[in-house]
Amino acid sequence: MMRGMGNMQGMLKQVKKMQKEMMEAQDALNQQTFDGESTNGYVKATLTGDRKVKDLVVDPAVIDPEDPEMLQDLVMMAVNNALEKVEKAHESSMSKYTKGLPGF
Repeated sequence: MMRGMGNMQGMLKQVKKMQKEMMEAQDALNQQTFDGESTNGYVKATLTGDRKVKDLVVDPAVIDPEDPEMLQDLVMMAVNNALEKVEKAHESSMSKYTKGLPGF
């Protein structure tokens, strides 16, 4: 019976270590920045790893008061491009911890 308890304690210790490593990896990822841009680089968005917009740069040449929808589309394109990069980084960073776990 004691042998089983030792194995359980060992497993719990490993789980705690893995949780700590996951949190450290998540924190490191949140500190990174990810750049996205629209077609021709007219709009550039910089996001942090925790998906916060840090910077947004719009080329004045695309600011047309007669066509605000175009600028809106370019902003969405740049932000979505940066978000895709954030998601790929999250998947890459966390996959070593979630590989083989059901639901991930």
